[in-house]
Amino acid sequence: MSTKYNTVPIRMASTDAEENVLLKTVGNSGLITLNRPKALNSLNTSMVRKVYTTLIEWENSKNLIIIEGIGKAFCAGGDVKSLTLAISEPNGQGAILGQEFFREEYTLNHYIGKYKKPYIALIDGITMGGGVGLSVHGKYRVATENTLFAMPETGIGLFPDVGGTYFLPRLENHLGYFLGLTGHRLKGIDVLLAGVATHYVPAEKIPELKDALFKSNGNDVDIILKAFQPKLDQEFSLKSYLPLIEKCFSAPSVEAIIQRLNEDNSEWSKKVVNSLTKMSPTSLKISKKAFDIGGKLDLGECLKMEYRLGCAALQKDSDFVEGVRALLVDKDQNPKWNPKSLEEVTEEHINQQFAPLPQKRELLISKL
Repeated sequence: MSTKYNTVPIRMASTDAEENVLLKTVGNSGLITLNRPKALNSLNTSMVRKVYTTLIEWENSKNLIIIEGIGKAFCAGGDVKSLTLAISEPNGQGAILGQEFFREEYTLNHYIGKYKKPYIALIDGITMGGGVGLSVHGKYRVATENTLFAMPETGIGLFPDVGGTYFLPRLENHLGYFLGLTGHRLKGIDVLLAGVATHYVPAEKIPELKDALFKSNGNDVDIILKAFQPKLDQEFSLKSYLPLIEKCFSAPSVEAIIQRLNEDNSEWSKKVVNSLTKMSPTSLKISKKAFDIGGKLDLGECLKMEYRLGCAALQKDSDFVEGVRALLVDKDQNPKWNPKSLEEVTEEHINQQFAPLPQKRELLISKL
């Protein structure tokens, strides 16, 4: 594979990366373990670099790669709290650090999506944001009863990134639009039934599954995963709502989505509207447009679009900084969105967020 990325030289301290990401060789297989349990394995730049450089090395030397997390999370997302605090610093370096993080994270997401060796993500626990990017683009995603999946970015003034604009629009019945705009959480077997996970295995069987995969030498992965999956007789928790989700979330605008939900006037629709009204109006409109566009692009093109949007969000007065402040820093749960309503978010402002960057700043991911 010949791939060129516009990454920056690695400047991390190796000890930091080694503590945050543990690497183990088992026969001809490799095990990557995210090791920030107190931070729910949230990703920082050093972790992204460690995983990326390891995957490059192992693609030529290993027959199978498993990635997992220590503790109650696979990976709860990117370390957005540290990122937005850096943006708020007076030295002006926060935006540069943010651009660097997004660039390298999205490069990793794309590499996972094109990986040649079996790549198996054991999403046994909280899997949100950056954790979704580490798993959903790989060929195998194994959920357990402990899995909690969500893309909650509109609630912190961002948008479903890490390739969210690629995979969410491709879920059936506009389910991805619903999940991405509302931040709705899926648990356990629902993650499989929604089409996010590829397999479901009880958590108590995960050690045995890993042993079987390691012994397989990269062969018969599909057969092994299927053998560990119990008989599934549970119905998707959103099954009865799928026709309504399709009807409402296929609307041409966020305002029209809310209008259709209000017209339905069921208790469930009211709860969904209530959730949407708490999200950043700008984020909702950006996300809706990004889904519409991303459904027609490949993964690399989606990530390039997301990088433009991510860079635009790295401003001190952005809804992203305010959303993280309200939910994760001050924890007052009362973000002051600007603009504060959908009606005040202009088409001109949204289009500006999607505008191309100067060529030297664009995310450059080669076609494979």
